Amino acid sequence: MSGLKSLARDTAIYGLSSIVGKFLNYLLVPLYTAKMSVESGGYGVITNVYAMTALLLVILTYGMETGFFRFVNRQDKEPMVTYSTTLISVGVSSLAFIVLCLAFLSPISSALGYGDHPEYIGMMAVVVALDAFMSIPFAYLRYKKRPVKFAAVKMLFIIPNIALNLFFFIACPWLAEHLPWTVGWFYDPGYGVGYAFVANFICTSVQLLFLVPELRGFRYTFDRRLWREMMRYSMPILALGVVGILNHTIDKIIFPHLFSDRAAAESQLGIYGAVSKVAMVMAMFTQAFRFAYEPFVFGKSRDKDSRATYADAMKYFIIFGLLAFLAVVCYMDFLKFIIAPDYWEGLGVVPVVMASELFVGIFFNLSFWYKLIDETRWGAWFSLVGLVIVVVLNVVFVPRYGYVACAWTSLSGYVVITLLSYFVGQRKYPIRYDLRSICRYTLLAAVLYAVKVFAATDNLWIDAGVGTLLLGVFVVYVVRHDLPLKDIPVLNRLLRK
Repeated sequence: MSGLKSLARDTAIYGLSSIVGKFLNYLLVPLYTAKMSVESGGYGVITNVYAMTALLLVILTYGMETGFFRFVNRQDKEPMVTYSTTLISVGVSSLAFIVLCLAFLSPISSALGYGDHPEYIGMMAVVVALDAFMSIPFAYLRYKKRPVKFAAVKMLFIIPNIALNLFFFIACPWLAEHLPWTVGWFYDPGYGVGYAFVANFICTSVQLLFLVPELRGFRYTFDRRLWREMMRYSMPILALGVVGILNHTIDKIIFPHLFSDRAAAESQLGIYGAVSKVAMVMAMFTQAFRFAYEPFVFGKSRDKDSRATYADAMKYFIIFGLLAFLAVVCYMDFLKFIIAPDYWEGLGVVPVVMASELFVGIFFNLSFWYKLIDETRWGAWFSLVGLVIVVVLNVVFVPRYGYVACAWTSLSGYVVITLLSYFVGQRKYPIRYDLRSICRYTLLAAVLYAVKVFAATDNLWIDAGVGTLLLGVFVVYVVRHDLPLKDIPVLNRLLRK
């Protein structure tokens, strides 16, 4: 149980930075949707470009983050040699990527549909390369179990990024109208969405400065033999990561190319991107759990009770994932104000997007069986199957049903690969998951969601009251069956008093 308590503590700290950071970034969603109408397609551009950078980030880290955790825990390897080798590898490849992108910026931008604004692609190329390099110092902080600094540095990007966006999209237009001499020398009112990329570029560059302590104080050594071992281990993870992120982003990447009218496509993509932000609670929870769980699993792999611990972690992940799902759907009438009313027509896909994110987390939990037995090729095969499903279904259904098809095809792909990973994993590295409890919780959440849908009225406060009651039912069930109050240290002390 001590292992789970440590995991829960670290998840809480990582989760705090993730949740607070994502919440603060939510400030940008109403800002962008208010300043960029559906018709302008501005938010569609943001959604498309950030989907591409997410893919590039996976390629530029090429599995070395997970490889670092695998090799730094080996007793026959010096930890700092492993860290130095990983840093040098990712640093050199990131620098080469920047040079190549800037050298061929014009043809690359034209091919992606941004020939009129190649600087969008140039700025984001530098950003994604820096993010790839910084992923290794961040992994080192996780390895050293320093979640507080990890969270602090993450926040040092988020807060200035929000401030700059507010400056460019609110302060500058006001100053340009009333005091033009103050901003006229650098601000162009017609540049619009480009300032979102400018803010990101500036803040990512500054963030690197706060990781300088993790980049010095040791001797840089490149161990070629170790690097070859890490590459052999990490290449299947790269394939897994590329296919996995494509499962998550391919719809947003190819969406503008599935319509003859690019402007209409960007408008629809803007709606889909905006409403997906409402569902990001699940992504926040999954990301926080991943940050703590990856080093925890590899560190725990030598313990005799590790499989039982993994089973418990899966159950509690699903329980709290379902709780997050219900929290969002029960308070949708309030959360929808995150985005501008013009985008509300897409709110119907939020539960589907959240369900997809839940399966992302389950698939991540299942992925450790092949990572622990060094058969990472299985993950690549599973993800490839999911990618084929998602691409085919998107190509067939998106031209007819638009972004609604994106949500359902993504869910379909993750359900299939999750089932594949589970059944193969039970043969290769069997873990006795508490399927009975997991099914009970899933069924209860589905019933409560159905009640919420059918009991909906046009009264905001009545719907909120019903949602609170339904959420309370789920919480009471959890407390009675799997999380007694006496097992929570703080509440236990209060109850004894």
